[in-house]
Amino acid sequence: MQALSLPALNALNFFMADVRDGLGPFLGVYLQEKGWGPQDIGLVMTVGGLAGMAATTPLGALVDHTRFKRAVMIVASLAIIAATLTMLYVPSLSITIGAQIVQGVAGAVIAPAIAAITLGLVRQAGFARQLGRNEAFNHGGNMFAALAGGALGYVFGLQAVFWFMTAMAVGAIAAALMIPAEAIDHDAARGCETGDVEAREGSGWRMLLTSAPLGILALVMMLFHLGNGAMLPLLGQSMVASGQGDPSTATALTVVVAQLTMIPMALLGAKLAQSRSYGFVIVLALLALPLRGLIAASIPGFWVLVPVQILDGVGAGLLGVALPGLVARILRGTGHFNVGLGAVMTVQGIGASLSPTLGGWVAQSFGYGPAFLALGGVAAVALAVWLVATMVFDGAWAGRPGAEGPVAATG
Repeated sequence: MQALSLPALNALNFFMADVRDGLGPFLGVYLQEKGWGPQDIGLVMTVGGLAGMAATTPLGALVDHTRFKRAVMIVASLAIIAATLTMLYVPSLSITIGAQIVQGVAGAVIAPAIAAITLGLVRQAGFARQLGRNEAFNHGGNMFAALAGGALGYVFGLQAVFWFMTAMAVGAIAAALMIPAEAIDHDAARGCETGDVEAREGSGWRMLLTSAPLGILALVMMLFHLGNGAMLPLLGQSMVASGQGDPSTATALTVVVAQLTMIPMALLGAKLAQSRSYGFVIVLALLALPLRGLIAASIPGFWVLVPVQILDGVGAGLLGVALPGLVARILRGTGHFNVGLGAVMTVQGIGASLSPTLGGWVAQSFGYGPAFLALGGVAAVALAVWLVATMVFDGAWAGRPGAEGPVAATG
């Protein structure tokens, strides 16, 4: 049955890439063309991020308990389609905020749902390898969407990007329907091992509140995304503000360079997780962002986006594999993998949702260069926290995928 389910899962990751991330930097450029300032754009993106953050943990619990995981993906895709077209035709502040809230909530369920479906299809033994494939197809989808969106936006205007994203959502729905429902082991999908009856009856919330490894991971991810979330939109906006190229083309190039890097990084991350550890992969990812902010602030010109976005690809490609893999490692056998992943994503969502406001305020008050430095500095703090944590703890909780677990109650 995997002969059909895994290709369908790959297709789901490909099409859902553009849908899960929303319009991304294209939305900022579109609103900028409509006369919006950086602060208002940052506010709208922050509200959507906060809505997604608030919904992530309860939606993770929903994914843990529902046996209709494909239906969850389909409903989320339909909601994102509705929100996207609403922002296209009614780009007022209040309507755009409402649409971003809908998109944020719908997008919040996609990552835990895909992770659960993956774990339910391949179990723990194949999880690290399939995570690498998931992320490779995800980034391939993002790169394709950026190229196609940039081309369509150049020829037909930025409104074409909205319709293209709608088409990608339809493709995601079709891919979800191609995964045989009976191929998903719903106990494995929530992190249960064979015979884990006690784990199924345990309290996921109590475990999350008392797990030091999970809390440290969540804090580091929050700081990383506080520094990372606004950097790509601000890079695109800075290019447009300085008149360096067509808005659609400049925005598409920033995405394409990063996504082209993320594909091999995701595959490399899976190999390093198996041969070294998830913790080692996270260190490499955290090293990339401070350097990225420094380069963005120091080197003027259009082509600075190449090294800046290569480093974005390094960080995001590695973390895309390491984060769900390490959560599954920490919570192995507990039956609450998706609640745990949702909790970490909720905390990291605080950083991601506040990043546009922080970056937009610094950019509007002091310029784009200082904004890049400020965001990179926050990421440097994330690296410091992670390195200190790995010295304080023995590091076993950041071990290889095959290590025995769970380690959720080590705090």
